[in-house]
Amino acid sequence: MRRVLKLATAGAAATLVLAACGEAPTEDESNAGGDSADSSEGGDSAAASDFKACMVSDAGGFDDQSFNQSGKEGLDAAAEALDVEAVEVESQADTDYATNVAGLVDQGCSITIGVGFLLEDAIQTAAEDNPDTNFALIDSAFTDAANDNAPIELDNAKPILFNTAEASFLAGYLSAGMTETGTVATFGGLQIPSVSVFMDGFADGVAKFNEDNGADVELLGWDKEAQQGSFSGDFDNQSQGQTLTEQFISQGADIVMPVAGPVGLGAAAAAEGADGVKIVWVDSDGYLTASEYSDLMLTSVLKQIGPAVEQTVTDTVNGGFSNEPYVGTLENDGVGLAPYHDMEGDVTSTEVTGPDGETMTLDAAVEMLREQIISGDLVVESTNSPQQ
Repeated sequence: MRRVLKLATAGAAATLVLAACGEAPTEDESNAGGDSADSSEGGDSAAASDFKACMVSDAGGFDDQSFNQSGKEGLDAAAEALDVEAVEVESQADTDYATNVAGLVDQGCSITIGVGFLLEDAIQTAAEDNPDTNFALIDSAFTDAANDNAPIELDNAKPILFNTAEASFLAGYLSAGMTETGTVATFGGLQIPSVSVFMDGFADGVAKFNEDNGADVELLGWDKEAQQGSFSGDFDNQSQGQTLTEQFISQGADIVMPVAGPVGLGAAAAAEGADGVKIVWVDSDGYLTASEYSDLMLTSVLKQIGPAVEQTVTDTVNGGFSNEPYVGTLENDGVGLAPYHDMEGDVTSTEVTGPDGETMTLDAAVEMLREQIISGDLVVESTNSPQQ
């Protein structure tokens, strides 16, 4: 909480398991499927001119101010830099996924990228049926439904994954240090791994703050051990996000992290109607993408989806497509915390007992934890973290 806390603690780090992470995709990775262009920078101009980079959103749409929007920004950036055609298809409902993906394949897309865990079946089916075309999937690997969903590799399909538990751990610690009421909260859109992984990290960050500071900050909305908590039911219903957040506020929460795409806008609307409530945004920097609520943003847990998409398209144009999973981590800057923006003065003036047992500012404590995670001294564990 926002006061000087000097109580000595055991200082033991939270026990979190970080899955092994692939490096960011590079231009010299071997081609694992589909036709390839020249491997020189920018690719062969003739090949590039025929290249079509395609993307299918989930039902949240490309204006979700979150992960779909980030994916589209990466695709558009690649198209502009490489002078290739970009085609984006927005899904209105879950039932659109297979049709939209199949339609892009029929259009002759060189790579088709699905945004979100919910597109796994559609992308995997298309990749299996079209071995000479490349695919990528954000927020999910591929599995064998007939074999208890055991992970599988497809030569022509690349998972783009993010271990957001690492960054949300920092957000949980930060939130526990900034709460005035001693209560924080989180909720998700759907209980899928790419959502629950945020909530796991957030819960462990709160627990780590309590351990370091002899505090008792309460977390509403998620029980990590039981893997049970609050979910809005989809990524569309902003009114449900507002209702959940109002319930948390009525229970004393003054910082809420919605992990629900556009549903987070409902959470922000509830926070705007309350006194002193802040929001932790996810995926993109909410201070910028949900700027109508910028004054409510404590920070955001970032997934650098745009750069990962841009690099994947670039590699494919240049003949370096690889099916090796990309896993964004704190170490490779694939995940992180956004700047504190308007809250920076409050964060930097708040003193806490840091991970080393010494009194320091809250921002310094968060930075120390970030460095410990990167070095491996603190390992962030979540059963929902991406595996390789």
